[in-house]
Amino acid sequence: MVQGQYETYEHDVLIIGGGGAGLRAAIEAKAQGVSVGLICKSLLGKAHTVMAEGGIAAALGNVNPEDNWQVHFRDTMRGGKLLNNWRMAQLHAQEAPERVLELERWGAVFDRTKDGLILQRDFGGHRYARLAHVGDRTGLEMLRTLQQHAVAQGIEVYMECTVTRLLKDGDRVVGAFGYRRSTGQFIVVMAKAVILATGGIGKLWKFTSNSWECTGNGTMLAVDAGADLIDMESYQFHPTGMVWPPSVRGTLVTEGVRGDGGTLRNSSGERFMFRYIPEFFKAETADNEAEADRWYTDKKHNRRTPDLLPRDEVARAINSEVKAGRGSPHGGVFLDIASRRPADYIMRRLPSMYHQFKELAGVDITKEPMEVGPTAHYMNGGIRVDADSTATAVPGLFAAGEVAGGLHGGNRLGGNALSDLLVFGRRAGQYAALYAKSLSNSPTADTSQLDACARETLMPFEGKGAENPHAFHAELQETMQPLVGIIRTETELQEALVQLGQYRQRLPQVRVEGGRTYNPGWHAALDLNAMLTVAECVTRAALERKESRGGHTRDDYPAADPRFASVNVVVRKRYGAIVTALEPTIEMPEDLRQLIEEKG
Repeated sequence: MVQGQYETYEHDVLIIGGGGAGLRAAIEAKAQGVSVGLICKSLLGKAHTVMAEGGIAAALGNVNPEDNWQVHFRDTMRGGKLLNNWRMAQLHAQEAPERVLELERWGAVFDRTKDGLILQRDFGGHRYARLAHVGDRTGLEMLRTLQQHAVAQGIEVYMECTVTRLLKDGDRVVGAFGYRRSTGQFIVVMAKAVILATGGIGKLWKFTSNSWECTGNGTMLAVDAGADLIDMESYQFHPTGMVWPPSVRGTLVTEGVRGDGGTLRNSSGERFMFRYIPEFFKAETADNEAEADRWYTDKKHNRRTPDLLPRDEVARAINSEVKAGRGSPHGGVFLDIASRRPADYIMRRLPSMYHQFKELAGVDITKEPMEVGPTAHYMNGGIRVDADSTATAVPGLFAAGEVAGGLHGGNRLGGNALSDLLVFGRRAGQYAALYAKSLSNSPTADTSQLDACARETLMPFEGKGAENPHAFHAELQETMQPLVGIIRTETELQEALVQLGQYRQRLPQVRVEGGRTYNPGWHAALDLNAMLTVAECVTRAALERKESRGGHTRDDYPAADPRFASVNVVVRKRYGAIVTALEPTIEMPEDLRQLIEEKG
């Protein structure tokens, strides 16, 4: 209903975000018998989850019967450099198989083994072939399935709406304030519980695989409401994004290319990854090309190819090759599957990659190698949540998916993102519904709070200067790309903080013309506040961790420091300022610690 200037609705549970985590949360909350609303920034079915390509990591054991949740847990913890919340890693590994089978029951059409089981492919950091997939379009099929199931349950969806603030009653979150992107009409959705499932922050960087939605809105909403953030320094730069032509630089090249036999080579044709095998993986990684090739034909033996090391290791190796002058003509390296697999195999297994390179770069990947390089891809950290319930430190607020931290620690293994969405999306919906049921009173927010939100949202129309929001965003990216990118130093991080402070001072000078109807400049201006907040969180966390570990690499502290081995960097807002703290990781039970220490 419309009350004055605010279009107002009420639900027991409100989910902000229409990707995999948000849809899975909505389905589960609805199954608990509560009223559910889902609000999304774009059209339903267009969330960034559709761009996930490689597969869903789950220890089904369909290709390698030796696989089980314990091995998956160990791989996840090792890949995260043991900074992970061990309980989240345990729940994820244990529950992922059932979530995949559930998706199949709801109509997802997976690739199959010759015996009719769900086919699984190899991916970096995973001991066994573990990724259930649909060619290289897994995210699209997953979102299609979840969307159809959610719509069938009668979930109320508010499409093309941007949330600008969470509403609070004292310390408790009681809803969200936002506006409809098409008309500019203010929308207020009151709720007993709110789930953030807003995805990542990749649009902070110039070269990124992320779509336009990924501007860190949910992360800002959480930290402004009083939630803690964790591991924000551990941003993942995927090793293989397109590097040419410039118009598509950063577009993702799925790890499935390497999982299906592709190899990384420098300008001399050398498989350079053999030079970069870290001590942590030496015992289980092939140390010569012949042995690696045997791995592809007989995966029952004990060692894997170094092309499938965890993403942080591969990204740093590519960066080193380019810096040493051994890169490809356009500043990347070569990824070759043409000489490794027949054309029909490539077309069947990697149809999206074939069309992507053919149409965007004029490259036929069945005949010639691709040029690839690191691209901003995924926030390993995020909002700190309780492992079992996904509850944040703020009563009434939950979080799941890429916006939530803890599961991945210092670095995410490929394929764990999609199973993360399913496992913790379900848990968020379940526990948010239980929380809502425990409350008897309807949520309320005073008029003065709504009016303050409205004034803040309209500020870009009253800007005192002539700053263009799109040019402003481009400037921010030009700061983040070199200063808070894949390789960092204290001097550059401090310089970034200075520039971010200057941007913050300039923000009131941003001005947009026209009205609230169909105004992309207004949308861009409002996103700037979120991006500046999250950029500062990442930069301050990166300054705090004076070592190199996982997705965080400091050129001035190139080695891992034992003093940081069991420490998370926590970021929060206090009295209007972003502050950081070092806090110990949650102690792991002895039986799980022994699993991690096992060889192999």
